[in-house]
Amino acid sequence: MASLIGGTAAAVPFGWRFLWLGAWLGAVLWLVLDAWRAQQLLHVLRNDATGLPSRGPGVWGELAERIRKLLRTREQQARQAEDRLQEFLAAIQASPNGVVLLDEQGRIEWCNQTAAGQFGIDADRDLLQHLANLVRDPAFVAYLASWNYSRDVVIDAPSQVGMHRGHPVRLSVQVHPYAGNRRMLLTRDITSLEQAEAMRRDFVANVSHEIRTPLTVLAGFVETLQNLPLDAEERARYLALMGQQSHRMETLVNDLLTLSRLEGSAAPPATRWTRVRALMAQCEDEGRGLSSRLASQGHRLSFSVEVDSEIAGAPTELQSAMSNLLSNAIRYTPGGGEVAVSWRLLPDGRGEYAVRDSGPGIAAEHIPRLTERFYRIDRSRSRETGGTGLGLAIVKHVAQRHGAELRIESAVGKGSRFALVFPVTRLRQTAALSAVA
Repeated sequence: MASLIGGTAAAVPFGWRFLWLGAWLGAVLWLVLDAWRAQQLLHVLRNDATGLPSRGPGVWGELAERIRKLLRTREQQARQAEDRLQEFLAAIQASPNGVVLLDEQGRIEWCNQTAAGQFGIDADRDLLQHLANLVRDPAFVAYLASWNYSRDVVIDAPSQVGMHRGHPVRLSVQVHPYAGNRRMLLTRDITSLEQAEAMRRDFVANVSHEIRTPLTVLAGFVETLQNLPLDAEERARYLALMGQQSHRMETLVNDLLTLSRLEGSAAPPATRWTRVRALMAQCEDEGRGLSSRLASQGHRLSFSVEVDSEIAGAPTELQSAMSNLLSNAIRYTPGGGEVAVSWRLLPDGRGEYAVRDSGPGIAAEHIPRLTERFYRIDRSRSRETGGTGLGLAIVKHVAQRHGAELRIESAVGKGSRFALVFPVTRLRQTAALSAVA
């Protein structure tokens, strides 16, 4: 019995030692496995964080899952930021103004297509090139180097950009510093604005000149009547000349008011119909009266309506445009010359009102400018015939308001042909002709 108890006592320390040894071996194995998992996680993070495993056991699995969620959130935020950046760049690309971003050395970091077209540069090829080396306008180079950007600078676009209606393209360039020494250039095409301003100045000058001339004549006649003893015949002649000058001023004012009304009023209705034959009849009355006043020999006038139609629009505007074309032809055609007025339907269904004359004709270089206000080929001839220089400008506005097209064909020595071509949507045949058909 004593020996059995002694053997058991001896076996107990051995069992505890075996248990402690197993525990140490398990701890070491767990540490090795844990270190291996940590090493695997570090390997994935160092090489390709997108290959993180899904949630695994232990703290490293939890850590990997949290890192994976954080990376997914960062990627989503990065995609959203990239999308917003692309939308912002697309908006700048769609802007009618040019945008150029320069780094601290003045090199191109980015530009939209508008600026590339205005400066004549390549948005891809010329990146990181000095803008001052590509745009060599002295005023622009000095402005860019001055770092005084309180105002803009106006320059001519490079020659390769082209011309705008025969004039060089004018650019307004404004620089805005940002992010230290970086700079943003905003460019704007102001060619049309400068031309409009020049037209405004010319218009005011022309109106002043056109009114001053008859006023000067009237003032001279009034002074003559006041200071000189005149017989009845001379007084009647002076009064007649004064009446002509006052009528000239009245015509000018009426034409100016007509232009102002055309520019400021609403578009003419497309539901109000006027017969072409009625418009032509009024044109004929006015044309024959004007011809008899201007030329002792008169003109050979002819009027024809191939198909009686109706035009949708404002009757007063249509009558004004048609009468202006006819009166111009009569004024500039010598006595005895031919003026033919016609209305017809074109094969495509559009209607054409045309005035053809046998006058001196117009040189090709003048035709594009005929519809400008107060533009005259022969100023002395216009004043002799009583023209204001606004007739074709009125015709152009009426044509635009009715969707019509003004066509001008002329050659020196071969006469001229002016035509208004109306769209199908503003035409219809008269009710009587439709019933007969």
